[in-house]
Amino acid sequence: MEWIEINPRLRIDASELTFTYARSPGPGGQNVNKVSTKAILHFNVAASRSLSDSQKSTIFRKLAGRINLEGIMSVVCWRHRSQSANRRESIERFQTLLAEALHVQKKRRPTRPSRGAVERRLGDKRKRGEIKRQRRRPNRGDDG
Repeated sequence: MEWIEINPRLRIDASELTFTYARSPGPGGQNVNKVSTKAILHFNVAASRSLSDSQKSTIFRKLAGRINLEGIMSVVCWRHRSQSANRRESIERFQTLLAEALHVQKKRRPTRPSRGAVERRLGDKRKRGEIKRQRRRPNRGDDG
């Protein structure tokens, strides 16, 4: 049994992936009109045995544009001239898409600047303001 590793905690059984092939608009030279080199990977998210229910709902939410009404996710690749290279790249894209969709963002802890940092910033602002004030032309009424 072959597995596709998405991240260290998740592997998907390769038998859950199906491939179809079609004629490619990409490179191919004289073969472009004869050989079906475009690889289309299909993955039934809804029926997957490798994913938990929470992972499925996350994937449905984050990758909604790639999943049809039956719950099947598609990844298409036609960059290469050979069917096998396109198949490999579609698997790599699939791994990347799922890994990014299932990545949990670390919660940000709000921080505050230290008292010293605030005082330094305000002191610098005062110095800059004083420098600019000294550049001004003196008022005529100030002479006395």
